[in-house]
Amino acid sequence: MTVYRLNPLEDPRWTGFVQRQPLASVFHSTGWLKALHRTYRYEPIAYTTSPPTAELVNAVVLCRVNSWLTGRRMVSLPFADHCEPLVERHEDREAIFQALQESFDSGTWKSIEMRPRSSDIPAAPGLRVSGCYFQHTLDLRHSREELFRAFHKDCIQRKIRRAGREALSYHEGRSEKLLDQFYRLFLQTRRRHRLPPQPIDWFRNLIACMGDRLTISVVSQNGRPVGSIMTLRHADALVYKYGGSDARFHHLGTMPFLFWTMMQNAKDCGIREIDLGRSNYDDTGLMTFKERLGGARSISVYRKYSASSDGRETERHLIRAAGRLFDRLPDRALVAAGKLLYRHVG
Repeated sequence: MTVYRLNPLEDPRWTGFVQRQPLASVFHSTGWLKALHRTYRYEPIAYTTSPPTAELVNAVVLCRVNSWLTGRRMVSLPFADHCEPLVERHEDREAIFQALQESFDSGTWKSIEMRPRSSDIPAAPGLRVSGCYFQHTLDLRHSREELFRAFHKDCIQRKIRRAGREALSYHEGRSEKLLDQFYRLFLQTRRRHRLPPQPIDWFRNLIACMGDRLTISVVSQNGRPVGSIMTLRHADALVYKYGGSDARFHHLGTMPFLFWTMMQNAKDCGIREIDLGRSNYDDTGLMTFKERLGGARSISVYRKYSASSDGRETERHLIRAAGRLFDRLPDRALVAAGKLLYRHVG
């Protein structure tokens, strides 16, 4: 079976194909791929058994990451929490993964990593487990009353009521002002976690490429922004992708209030599911928060073709070690560190 390669940003079939696929997510969309290309110059490539002149019926999409620091790699997809192979027939999937194996065996790539939401990837020599993560989703098909009752009584319900007494204000959109408020809070949060932030150009490009499928939500107290999240929409699913908050105002219930408002607005817009994103297996605080919101947990297993053993544990140790340095950097230097490093990570 012949396997073809295409560029999703140039092939006119791609957008319609993603819209038709029930397993497709916002990370398969042209907007996400275009933002990756604009910000980091990652070149997208899709493998398919559909001939160039036929309807596109299957694909596995990746990005080429050329880095002097981390090597020449292909990733499906950079900065995505998950990216499901959009292939229904077993024989098509086997052919595409065989082509990926051959591409790796040629020595062109240091590794080829797949980040599926499910674990349904065929076994193959050299395809190693590269990471295990928890994904959390919220089912919005329940009534508002049922959703609220599913919240943890003390940690979520009580804080939402407290936020109501504090008369917090809520604004959403995609303006430069909202982006600036979001980024300041995002920087504070990344600093608390001893991590550099993604460059602000990444978020500007996401806004430009995603359009009205991206929303920035900001909660303020007396005109002061205290919490913010960025969400992305695809079909009837919403992805919570980034967030930030001022920890000095957590006692006001800012983040529970922000998520509850986001959930109600999403429900009004016909959203059926909210993807709360990926959590590291040892990030118990984040997982607990998502589950207190009513999030259902599932497991994603990343795999990659690689000549070496899993490098993600080493990567995590390096990040923790670097955290001591990041903790001491002034804001401007921390932002510069993020701008330098993230293009090599993917």
